[in-house]
Amino acid sequence: MIVRTTDEITGTERDVAAGHWRSKRIVLGGDGVGFSFHETTIEPNSVNEFHYANHIEAVWVVEGEGTLLDRETGTSYPLAPGTMYLLNKHDRHTVTTRTRMRMLCVFDPPVVGTEVHDEYGVYPLVAVPN
Repeated sequence: MIVRTTDEITGTERDVAAGHWRSKRIVLGGDGVGFSFHETTIEPNSVNEFHYANHIEAVWVVEGEGTLLDRETGTSYPLAPGTMYLLNKHDRHTVTTRTRMRMLCVFDPPVVGTEVHDEYGVYPLVAVPN
């Protein structure tokens, strides 16, 4: 059984920030459960381009408002508490925030904790240490 709080993660190597976002990585690949689970916050009034070429991501919005743009189709979706989106085709997407947003995210395969987005918005695929 694993029990963690975001308070105990804050300020550790599991608390990663870059650009306009911050990711508290609650469950990582090294935990051996086959996925990673994060609390992600994105600053208000920001535009954030992402592309998880190596991961599938599910996102549940719990706080804040913004929009999600599918960069392949040009379709835009409103984001607000209670919205879920699933990037099941490694979708190139842009999250534009109106207010500070807080989301709960699941990644498959799991991240190991050191990843940050590259110039294309991609997390590298890093092998989970044994």
